[in-house]
Order: sequence, then structure tokens, then C-alpha cells
Amino acid sequence: MRICIFGAGAVGSHIAVRLARAGHEVSCVMRGAHLEAARAGGLKLRVGDSEVTAKVNASGDPAQLGPQDVVISTLKATALTGLVSSIKPLLQDDTAIVFAQNGIPWWYGIGLPPRHPTPPDISFLDPGGRLRACIPKERIIGGVIFSSNEVVSPGVVQNLTPDRNRLLIGECDDRNCERITKLRGVLNDARLESPPVAEIREAIWSKLLTNMSLSVLCLLTGQTARGVRDDPAFAEVIPRMLNEANDIAQHFIPEVKRVTRSGPAPNHKPSLLQDYEIGRAMEIDVLVKAPAAFARTSGLPTPTLDLIAALAIQKARDKGLYSA
Repeated sequence: MRICIFGAGAVGSHIAVRLARAGHEVSCVMRGAHLEAARAGGLKLRVGDSEVTAKVNASGDPAQLGPQDVVISTLKATALTGLVSSIKPLLQDDTAIVFAQNGIPWWYGIGLPPRHPTPPDISFLDPGGRLRACIPKERIIGGVIFSSNEVVSPGVVQNLTPDRNRLLIGECDDRNCERITKLRGVLNDARLESPPVAEIREAIWSKLLTNMSLSVLCLLTGQTARGVRDDPAFAEVIPRMLNEANDIAQHFIPEVKRVTRSGPAPNHKPSLLQDYEIGRAMEIDVLVKAPAAFARTSGLPTPTLDLIAALAIQKARDKGLYSA
């Protein structure tokens, strides 16, 4: 299968190596020193004490890569407008695009089964409606990543969760179809777990329950996820945040299982904090602002989440990493 990873940073490069070593023709849209290293010596993936290398067709220009069977976008939500302007050369009539990202996706309301409540206006996730105009419903596949990775040097990615690497996928209208079954098989064969998912938005909210609580606390404190979870100062705060987040999620997707306490937490910094420290545009809208919009629409009180959201926005704005 011809598969392009669009935005191959840490997570995308991990996926690329796995797929290439499983025998697929993998290309990557990349940039900078990471691109040059991948061109010169392939991509290297470290898992524990082992290291594997995969050759990929890497370029900063999608027009050099040709039409693909599947495009997997691992771009940050803040960079998705770059996909609009350059993805066309990768598309043939039936090319699917997997949007594998954190938080509430721009396409959330597209194909939403009618049994679910109408979501709030989240058009701010797609400024000017450019994504909606460029990507029809038929191409959209939702994706939820459970995998922590870090680019330790150009061309070299360290996987930080060797026992937990998943990419959950589903059609935006939750229908069962051949392309989803086929793609799940491809991912599973590449040792990227992709079990069946009845509702892709349930998977989105299930991950978001942690991101909109622990990850934001990590940003505010500078601690790792495990550090925040084990900090006695947050022993009562985290359960309150989770209860508020659970109420929002279950209002819109009743099938979401409640999380009553934070489970095992990795001893590393989540991407939201990493972006802040590096000085990179932060996913405040999809992880903080959009969930707050869902809360307001549902009419549910979320005082704890509202407070940490305001603090997170202020912290990002003060460093010039958020302007809305």
C-alpha cells in the first residue's frame, strides 16, 4: 500500500518506520534537519535498547511524492492549514485522509450520527472553512493516537511507550466499511494496535478526558504526567476535573466510560508542555477552548476546568504562543 505520513515529526516518524518495515511504500512530508537526515540515512526508531532503520521517500514538497492510497496526517492542529495548500498532489479519486491528532478535531460535526446532540460552533478550529472546503466527507477518517515519542536527533525517534502504541481509526459517520477494515489490518501488521472502534468520537473523548486535565496541569506546573498525578497538592483537584470532563463527554457521547481517577501516567512531559518549552504554536484550541465550548453548550457547570483553561490560555498568550 502507498502511504504518506504528512507532517512526520516524532509520532509520524514512528508510524512511518513501522509501516515501512511491514513492507509498505511509505513517503513522508517533512522539513528541516529531520528531513535531510531521513534522506541521507533513513529514519531510525529506538524502542528500549533496540534500534531499527527504515528507508522512506522523504520530501518537503508533496508534489514530489505522487498519488497515495492513504494519507495519514500527524500534523499538529495548529498546522493543518498547511495541508490544505499542498495535499492535492497526493490525492487520487479514492485516497483517504486519516486525521490523527489530539483533542476535538475540526471535522467533529461532519457525519455526526443524528442520535447525538448537536455540537457547539467550533468553526474556529477551521478558520475560513478552508479544511471543510478542501476535504470532502468521503475522504475523512478519524484517528486517535496513543503513543509517546521524541525526536532525539535529526532522523532518530525514541519511542517512550514501548508497550502502548495505538492508532484507533473510524469513519466520521461511524459506518463499517472495507477501507477501515483493511487499514486496521495494515496498522496491526505493523505493530500499531488498531482494534475495532464502534464510535470514533467515543475514542476522541476518552483520550481527551486525560488531555484536558492532566496535560493542562503539566503545562501549568512544568511537571511530567506522573509528577502531576502523584503530587499530593492535586489529590482532590484531579478527581474534580475528571468529574467535570466526564459530564461533558457523556452529555455528547453517552457511551464514553467515566474515568474516576487518573491511571498509570508516563514519566514524561506531554506535547502541550513540550510545545510551550520549545516555543512552538500550542494546541490550546483543540485541548482547551473547544472542550469549553462543549461545556457551555451542554449547560453543565465546569468551574475547575474553566479556571485551568483560563490559566493555560494566559500562560500561552504571555509567551506569544496564542493570540485568539
